Amino acid sequence: MSEPASQRRIAHTVLKARGIARLAELRAEGVTAATMSRMERDGEVLRLARGLYQLPDAPLDAHHSLAEAAKRVPKGVVCLVSALAFHQLTDQLPRQIWIAIGQKDWAPRGDGAPVRLVRLTDRLLKEGVESHTVEGVPVKVFGVAKTVADCFRYRNKIGLSVAIEGLQEALRQRKTTAGEIVRQAERGAIATVIRPYIEALTANG
Repeated sequence: MSEPASQRRIAHTVLKARGIARLAELRAEGVTAATMSRMERDGEVLRLARGLYQLPDAPLDAHHSLAEAAKRVPKGVVCLVSALAFHQLTDQLPRQIWIAIGQKDWAPRGDGAPVRLVRLTDRLLKEGVESHTVEGVPVKVFGVAKTVADCFRYRNKIGLSVAIEGLQEALRQRKTTAGEIVRQAERGAIATVIRPYIEALTANG
């Protein structure tokens, strides 16, 4: 009886420190899958998705789903509408989490928060990445200028109106500059698409 009890204590400690933990992380600390199943049954932990756990009394951040997605897709970067929402540049609440991954990266399967993947080249995946902490979990998010440029690049996926709203809000809230957005757009080869919108907005003050 003492072994599962000590495993439970370890699981509590790990989850308190990390916010959300994968089964592989818990196993590395000596906690078995069987112990986690018993803890879930007893209401001591919440199973967010397959192999993903959190304490039931953990404070939920408004960006909880991003922390969950970061654990499920460790190499991913929050992008497009989800990044706009994170930076408070849209009123839209995306029903799925937009995550950018590399061309050959593994795609997550199974339950949990719905994830919509966008595959980028390694160069574009490394551009303009910021690291934030949500519920103790490191979450990679594209910065404002890169996010706005990407929204125009993928305007057919998310809608041109969403991209324009993001651009307007980014400039209005002074979270980036027109010059920085153009620089990011040039790196993604879409400067000719975005420039007329920037010129129209900056001409109107």
